[in-house]
Amino acid sequence: MTRAVVFAYHNVGVRSLKVLLAQGVQIDLVVTHEDNPNENIWFDSVAQLCGDYDIPCITPTDPNTPETEARIAALAPDFVFSFYYRHMLRAPILAAPSRGAFNLHGSLLPKYRGRVPVNWAIIHGELETGVTLHVMNIKPDNGAIVDQFAIPILPDDTAHDVFEKVAVAGELCLHRALPRLIDGTATLTQQDLSLGGYFGGRKAEDGRIDWRQSAQQLHNLIRAVTRPYPGAFGDTAQGLLTLWRSRCVATAPDCPDTAGCVLWAASDKLWLKMSDGSLLRVLEADLDHAPLTPARLTQALVLAA
Repeated sequence: MTRAVVFAYHNVGVRSLKVLLAQGVQIDLVVTHEDNPNENIWFDSVAQLCGDYDIPCITPTDPNTPETEARIAALAPDFVFSFYYRHMLRAPILAAPSRGAFNLHGSLLPKYRGRVPVNWAIIHGELETGVTLHVMNIKPDNGAIVDQFAIPILPDDTAHDVFEKVAVAGELCLHRALPRLIDGTATLTQQDLSLGGYFGGRKAEDGRIDWRQSAQQLHNLIRAVTRPYPGAFGDTAQGLLTLWRSRCVATAPDCPDTAGCVLWAASDKLWLKMSDGSLLRVLEADLDHAPLTPARLTQALVLAA
């Protein structure tokens, strides 16, 4: 019987735990997070899954304590896995398993090492991302690769759309790689870290719009931070403007002949011209914390000169 200790959270954590169970792995302990009441919890619960399957589950604020380290060492697991767990694991935990510690990361490493890789990939206009199962060590996301699974990012995909694909890709990647880890035939490929970079976490303020960017760049930001995230926003003379959905377009009716960035209504739709002349159709927005409709926008709103 293969035995594991698993650190898990989010949909990726839930789906990956189910893969382990389906392939007969005995999960002796799951370490997860308490949900933050200030966070929009739109994803499935690892703790609930553990309750359903009678798996011991703990939620330490910091897993890297002598108590947790000793508990894991006493279990003497074959493997330690991390599936979208949010804390780095230190050397004592990584050294506990006899057959290795492995993480499932939401990008095609070595690209987008670090935090919120799906959001960063969309912001940068990537056409593809995926998941990587790799060896964990004390440096984030730089261990040898066991397997990868790629998924497309379509032009209007939001972060939520892509994350749903990533969750399924993670399940498929782990399902394919796990038998090779268990029977000892997995091949490990060292990363060339020069082919990618490390990215930090994002906060709500990072959704503030730079009106000097192009329509494509703004569209990428909008879809990267739209619901369930706080949104792309900017201050205007009529209050806070938050853009939730958009589409890049080549032409727009009644385009104001003004320099700078301007939002206007025409043909019962909302349109946005950036400072470089590129165009967006605004599909959903709020102004001054209320839904913005074409009828509500009675005159063009200049956003930047």
